[in-house]
Amino acid sequence: MSEENNENLGDEIKDEAKNIADEAKSTTEEFKEGWNEATKGGENKKLLAGLLAIFVGYFGVHKFILGYNKEGFILLGGFLIGVVTYCFVIGIFIIMAVGIVSLIEGIIYLTKSDEEFYETYQVNKKPWF
Repeated sequence: MSEENNENLGDEIKDEAKNIADEAKSTTEEFKEGWNEATKGGENKKLLAGLLAIFVGYFGVHKFILGYNKEGFILLGGFLIGVVTYCFVIGIFIIMAVGIVSLIEGIIYLTKSDEEFYETYQVNKKPWF
């Protein structure tokens, strides 16, 4: 009788392990589908790029997120030049210009539809405004 119980217990454990494995596979597939759907329309990059442009745009981070490295370095360089020349008053205006450009870009990013943002900035690679 004990041997029969061990066999039943072994079968139950195998069935439960198979159920857990199947559930893990289905969860992985659902995650992959959700991730692909979320990134396909560029919604994640739109929100991230827009918020970064508004809050820390003078560093050019939003340009780097979208893959515009040259433009990102231009904004970062403008900011650094502004910091270096801050005591000569001209730096204040340089920093303000970089900040205004970034603010405008952030607002534009967030007001475009997902499809329009994806088409304009990720497919056609429009670097400014």
